[in-house]
Amino acid sequence: MSNKVALVTGGSSGIGEATALKLQELGYTTYAAARRVERMEHLAATGIRPLAMDVTDDESMHSGVEQIVAEEGRIDVLVNAAGYGSYGALEDVPLSEARNQFEVNLFGAARLTQLVLPRMREQRSGTVVNITSMGGKIYTPLGAWYHATKHALEALSDCLRMELKPFGIDVVVIEPGGIRTEWPGIAAQKVRAVSGTGPYAPQGNAVADSLASESLQRRSSPPELIANTIGKAVTARRPKTRYAVGYGAKPLIFLHDVLPDSAFDAFIRRGVGVPS
Repeated sequence: MSNKVALVTGGSSGIGEATALKLQELGYTTYAAARRVERMEHLAATGIRPLAMDVTDDESMHSGVEQIVAEEGRIDVLVNAAGYGSYGALEDVPLSEARNQFEVNLFGAARLTQLVLPRMREQRSGTVVNITSMGGKIYTPLGAWYHATKHALEALSDCLRMELKPFGIDVVVIEPGGIRTEWPGIAAQKVRAVSGTGPYAPQGNAVADSLASESLQRRSSPPELIANTIGKAVTARRPKTRYAVGYGAKPLIFLHDVLPDSAFDAFIRRGVGVPS
């Protein structure tokens, strides 16, 4: 892997950080991209190359990709791990926040993919890894905009996979379940701020309590599990198109697929403690 190059977004924490460490361990020259470069100083000590990048800013993405190509001459793996969860009742969430959720979770990944594809096509090889979520297959109360971005990224990945097959480029979707990261706490704060009062307060506070619960954190999987899965995918000769991994991912996706909508709705509402 000494001549292989990887770019990982969301590299300052959680799944992105763990993935950058894993790819570095596997021998990739690894660039970890994030807005907060100061939070990646410990990664630089391992040989990972921190890169200032905001996935909502086209200029920073363009300059980042240009820097990698200038320094390495190639890009073999792109891991789109940057993202966040914005929860709240559809009626309560400003459209500006909804658009920002799409800018980070969907359009940022799409634009960065556009920027790396010319180099991958020239190489006739490469792997694009999109981190969706089990939330790209299922749904939860007050998560309309978050789930919309993840469902959209699933569809984008499927179309992209077919487009890139003639060029020898793989597209892999990773669908994490519950993972011990900053994500649940941030999502809980957002839903409480947006829908913790008013007509949706019973649902908003129940969802926030569920997201921030200690029991969920204890049951959730470590981000290294996702990083190891990504490592397997990018080194496989024929990677799977999808990997559902982490707490609850496979069983919840299975239940969604086999239960009638009304039964799945009731199951999820009970699970998060939302009053009927």
